[in-house]
Amino acid sequence: MSGVSALARRTLDPLRRSVEALLAFAYPQRCPGCGAGVDPRRFLCDPCRDAIPRLSIPLCVACLLADREPVGCTKHQGFSVRAPWLYDPRIEPMVHALKYHDRRDLAETLGEEMVAALPPGSRPELVLAVPLHPARLRERGYNQAAWLADRVAERIGAPRLDGVLERRRATRPQAKLGPRARRDNLALAFSLAAPRAVEGREVLIVDDVLTTGATLAAALAPLRDAGARASGLTVAWAQ
Repeated sequence: MSGVSALARRTLDPLRRSVEALLAFAYPQRCPGCGAGVDPRRFLCDPCRDAIPRLSIPLCVACLLADREPVGCTKHQGFSVRAPWLYDPRIEPMVHALKYHDRRDLAETLGEEMVAALPPGSRPELVLAVPLHPARLRERGYNQAAWLADRVAERIGAPRLDGVLERRRATRPQAKLGPRARRDNLALAFSLAAPRAVEGREVLIVDDVLTTGATLAAALAPLRDAGARASGLTVAWAQ
């Protein structure tokens, strides 16, 4: 299962990068933060990217979901999430382009930033992506979390496994829901197809943006229950 997908990614990536380089030449882009010319794969110029507030500490999504202080929690093992940035107007168009406009090329830059946010000495053995429900995946045609997970896995030298974590029921889109509705919407939405694949292993699960913590808390719970040493990684925390 995962071996076939990994082989396909290795085969297609050089072609994809060649196409992206051609597009970057044909369609120069302006930084949405300041209007300066920028490589489309970077999206933001270096000064605008460097101005985005950094997030240097892990957050507990179990506390975040319960509307408690998410920093410094020692109670909820297995619910720690990191991100390189706080969500900011400068990063919003980049995340939207990745998520809603099929900009897979941006996963390279974002994945680089995400890996830099991991703690020193972190050695995840497996990388998972927060999955979409099959119906949503067919509708959208791609899962941006999987693109990010591919790039993160590539950079840290760990395999990215497909199909281990499953979204077992369709849920409403989270974007327009409040905190309590998000939590209820995702209750028991995820399950493990292969619990033994993660038991006793350090697992990193990747998503795009952390908001209320509902998605990652729901995704991390079955990993914790299966005996994994799991944590999360996203692009940014939207406070």
